[in-house]
Amino acid sequence: MTRAVVAVGRRALFKDIVERMRQWQVSALPVLAGDGRVIGVVSEADLLPKEQFRDGGQGPSAEGGLTGLAKAGAVSAGELMSAPAVTVHADTTLAEAARVMALRRVKRLVVTDAEGVLEGVVSRGDLLKVFLRTDSDLADEIRHDVVGAHFPAPAELVHVTVVEGVAVLTGQVRSDDRIALAARLVGGVEGVVGVECRLTAPAAR
Repeated sequence: MTRAVVAVGRRALFKDIVERMRQWQVSALPVLAGDGRVIGVVSEADLLPKEQFRDGGQGPSAEGGLTGLAKAGAVSAGELMSAPAVTVHADTTLAEAARVMALRRVKRLVVTDAEGVLEGVVSRGDLLKVFLRTDSDLADEIRHDVVGAHFPAPAELVHVTVVEGVAVLTGQVRSDDRIALAARLVGGVEGVVGVECRLTAPAAR
């Protein structure tokens, strides 16, 4: 997450919000209560109705138009913001953060502590950075955290190579269900793009 986050209070005015977005090159700002708790988010989408409904423009639509019309007359962050904010905690996994973004159809998530106080913001771009990890870094983690912890030699022999983010597993494990387990654990390593599981198991007697 990005920890240096620009935020506004609920009384921040429309023009100040627009200026901060321009200055910091962001498309949304968390809105904070006086104690630092996140109470909402104001985004470019919350600001656009001001232009959309200007001078008697397009009237409200059946789907959320009344909200847009109301926001067109809003002047403060407290009136403009979308609330409650979609938030996660710092220990949320990347996979879970990605699921929340997809389900809630947002481009960013506000990160808060247990009391709801702002800690940072994580964006789609932040989540994708994990795929920039090197192949050697991924291979080292898989060997240590997956193979070393769950498939120790000499009982099982699992070899790992990683090419362009795709992990290739070769060798032998004790049973077919262990093959599925290995593929699942390796697929869960952050930054792995795909898994080619070529492991074998002794034939059942």
